[in-house]
Amino acid sequence: MRLKTALARGLTAIALTATLGLVAQARAAAAIQAVGVENEYADVIGQIGGTYVHVTTIMSDPNTDPHSFEVSPRIAASIAGADLIVENGIGYDSWADKMIAAAPKVGRQVINVQHLRALPDDTANPHLWYDPATMPLVAQAIAAKLSALDPAHAAYFASQEAAFAASLKPWFAALATFKVTYPNTAVAVTEPVGDYMLHAAGATIETPWALEAAIMNDTDPAPQDVTKQNALLKNGAVKVFLYNQQVTDPLTQSFLELAHKAGIPVVGVYETMPTPGYSYQSWMLAEVKALTKALADKTSTESLLSASSK
Repeated sequence: MRLKTALARGLTAIALTATLGLVAQARAAAAIQAVGVENEYADVIGQIGGTYVHVTTIMSDPNTDPHSFEVSPRIAASIAGADLIVENGIGYDSWADKMIAAAPKVGRQVINVQHLRALPDDTANPHLWYDPATMPLVAQAIAAKLSALDPAHAAYFASQEAAFAASLKPWFAALATFKVTYPNTAVAVTEPVGDYMLHAAGATIETPWALEAAIMNDTDPAPQDVTKQNALLKNGAVKVFLYNQQVTDPLTQSFLELAHKAGIPVVGVYETMPTPGYSYQSWMLAEVKALTKALADKTSTESLLSASSK
């Protein structure tokens, strides 16, 4: 009798486990399948969609050069199954357009941030997520697209979008404070990753644009531009040096060494959101705090990941 009871209980437990597993699978299948091509966009999708969305990010490694990104079968499958896709545009992730076109899906919603911002194809700087004007519009578009895909939860998506908009206020306030406290701060950079943020903070970028563009596009910069950058760093003509954490080579390393020798504080910037430890808004705020720290204390923050672990 006891054996039968124990067996019955065991079978019941197995059945319950199996049922719960099927329920979990059904919930996962019912969730909107979304892809953020860059992880900062994936992060915002997740913040707006909550449990009603299953988000996959593609470009997420802060130690990888996004410009040399290679597509895999797993990525192709994620794109093919996506109900919502957010991509950057301006040629930054043009491979995604080809994959989306090759794997059409009825009802799929696509947000191209370049088009959302109504920016021309020849926009020089593709790092749109550093522009304070970008992500509020992206969040609104995500909420609208999710509501179209899942009308029953439209009120939830709208509420999440409003909360996200409010959470950006500390970043905006930090930018405004920096602009007033350190007006027209002269800075040097390796490439235009954080340029939109620097402009919003009222900083003056002394590095020749041609040098920034050459490093970004992995082409040889003009010798005269390299000479000017070297002089800026050697002579202490700039207050801060910002470099792309994800793209370093002998040239950018030489700039970094010159900044160190001249006692110029260094701030590392990222093309993709550094993880773990950051959301989009905390990442942006951390970059401005690092910039402020460089001016206020002459202290470098070369890695946000190491800073977040302290």
